[in-house]
Formats: sequence, C-alpha cells, structure tokens
Amino acid sequence: MQQLILQAATVLAQAQRVVCLTGAGVSAESGVATFRDAQTGLWSHFDAQQLASQAGFAANPGLVWRWYMDRLHTVEQTKPNPGHWALAQLEQRVPVFTLVTQNVDNLHERAGSRSVLHIHGRITHMRCNRCGFAHPLEEAERKQPLPPLCWQCGGYIRPDVVWFGEALPGRITDLAWRAAERCDVMLVVGTSGVVYPVAQLPLLAQQRGAIIIDVNPDCTPISEIADLFLQGASGTILPQVVKAIETK
Repeated sequence: MQQLILQAATVLAQAQRVVCLTGAGVSAESGVATFRDAQTGLWSHFDAQQLASQAGFAANPGLVWRWYMDRLHTVEQTKPNPGHWALAQLEQRVPVFTLVTQNVDNLHERAGSRSVLHIHGRITHMRCNRCGFAHPLEEAERKQPLPPLCWQCGGYIRPDVVWFGEALPGRITDLAWRAAERCDVMLVVGTSGVVYPVAQLPLLAQQRGAIIIDVNPDCTPISEIADLFLQGASGTILPQVVKAIETK
C-alpha cells in the first residue's frame, strides 16, 4: 500500500488540473449514514420513494419534511473527518482543483474546500417546490409538522436536493462534465460507481487521457478501470497521500 500511496502522491504533485469525485463513503466515515442506511428506527418502515420523490412529497409533505429535518440535524452535529481535511489541503496544492460531490451535506466546505460542486444538491439549503425561490430556514420551522410556505407563491418549501426522478442541476452538471473533460487526474473517493450519470465522469476523464486514482474500502466498477486503486478508508489513506506530496 505504501508504494501505491507514493505513486498517487507523485501523480497528484505533478498534476495541473484535478477533479475529485466523492461519494457517500466519505461522509459515512464521519458518521453520516447513507440515504438507505439512515432509514432505521422511526424511519425503518418507510420506502425511499416515500421520502425522496415528488409523489411522496405530494402524498405526505409533513412526513418528508420531518425526515429531512432529522437528517439535517444529524449533518449539523457531524464533524469533517481526516479525509475531508486532506482534500481541502490537496486543493491548495493543485493549480486547478474541482471537487464534485454526490453528498448533500456541507462537510467538505466545513473542512475548508472551496471549489465544491454539489451534483445532488444540498440539504443545508431550502427552496420552494413550486417556484424554486430560495428560502432561508428559520429555527422554528425545523419542528413544524408541515413544511413552511414560500414567501413568493405560497408553495411548500423543500430541501434543495435531487429526488428520485428529478434531473440533476443543469449548471452544476455542465461544470462537472467540463472539468472532467479537461482534467489530467481524476481522484475518486468513497463512491460505489453505480449511480448514473455521475458514474460516467471517471470514464469520460479516462477517455480524454486522465489518470484515474480510486480510494475506496471496497472494489467497485471504478476500481476496476482505475490506474491506481488504493483500498481503504479515505480518512486513513488521503492524509498519507497529502503528507507524501509535502515531502516532494
């Protein structure tokens, strides 16, 4: 493993344009359960479609609101782990660094990352489900049995995340694809590599000549095509990679 870490450090130290794609595994190391793993306790008997879809929101907006307020509380009580901090440090050492995350939490930003593209949205932001108007969440609204109403049109407020059946945010997606086309290294961290279309990003980068580095406890479809596969927790491996870069 140490040899792979040194190889990854060499590649990243020489890179001019790096795209880092992160998935649920990074946040899981901080204690943020994946979407499906979070359906425990009071939420264990609800289907994901009930909690994250337009149909589910229309059928029971109060249920969906209470679920996401519970998730938001969990995120706010969670701290970035060494993997988050290492990526923020890496960003400072690469001329052009773009972090594309599938995670809806703000742990990357809280660790110091600046160029973050939330391709599945952000649970820390709210908007109107009808007109899209941004809504600053008030403390009292968190405990309401129903979602608050939009100041502009009176529609229900929802978290600004991508639900089942919804399109990815156009501008963010365009920026992510453009960065993948131009990068010379793509670092993939803690993602299963099976959620499309995001899973296409490493393939696109590789087709354009980029080196693919995958960091994951488990072997995934991305691991199989990666130039370097560093098997293990990102919070353990990434700090070692950054430390190795510092010695070069």
